[in-house]
Amino acid sequence: MSKRYPAHAGYFYPKDPDSLRKAIEQAFLHRLGPGKLPPKPGSYSGSLIGVVSPHAGYIYSGHVAAHSYYALAEAGKPDVVVIIGPNHHALGAPVAFDENEVWATPLGDVEIDVELEKEIASRESLLRFDLAAHMYEHSIEVQVPFLQFIFESEFKIIPISMMLQTPEGARKVARAIVSVMQEHGVRFYIVASSDMSHYVEASVAEKKDKLAIEKIRSLDLDGLYSAVIEEDISMCGYGPVMTAMEVAKLMGFTNVRLLKYADSGDVTGDKSEVVAYASISFSR
Repeated sequence: MSKRYPAHAGYFYPKDPDSLRKAIEQAFLHRLGPGKLPPKPGSYSGSLIGVVSPHAGYIYSGHVAAHSYYALAEAGKPDVVVIIGPNHHALGAPVAFDENEVWATPLGDVEIDVELEKEIASRESLLRFDLAAHMYEHSIEVQVPFLQFIFESEFKIIPISMMLQTPEGARKVARAIVSVMQEHGVRFYIVASSDMSHYVEASVAEKKDKLAIEKIRSLDLDGLYSAVIEEDISMCGYGPVMTAMEVAKLMGFTNVRLLKYADSGDVTGDKSEVVAYASISFSR
């Protein structure tokens, strides 16, 4: 069974299992986090279809991501989690599944639902299988330990690396995902991995990101894309977020909530040049 080993353990998050669990617990308990550990997930409720979650180092954004994972824990155990992240390295296919069958983290192994991937790929030619697209990428990898922390080993993942970030591409990927999941009655979540504004003064980041978040909350894919381009918003995962927005629209999860917004300066104390983060949920 082919396996992807972690590329960023010890860098974005601890590589020691006990230290990693402690770091995730601290993210939930952080003053900017939910302030409590997530509940033990019950059965899949169907109340929520997905979240936006940041992907920086846990010390900078883990407490923001914890808000999204708290919401997922409350919504119950899924069969599959589709994790879509931007391709920071510009390697591989424009939109890519991994060719491996298992992803390893310090918390253990998680299976990829390869059969569902094959069926989704058969319905949309944009989606290809490509090792290179996932080999060094952190945006998906950092989400997996959070999922393991709340759902343990009782789920599979579908990791999708997205270099092509356009509204039409997002719509095509979303339609393929939804058609397969609904046809097979799969209980699933989608996690869109994205940070918000990068390396600007905190007040500038907040002003620009507010524009993007307004478009996300109104499920306006074209509006989000235009805002990112025209307002020079350095949000890195707008393609994954647009895909989650379209999945939510297609499935009727039109209640979009901003769970938390913060920036790296809230941790470092330096507000002169920050990276900003948002957790957002898509529910009924």
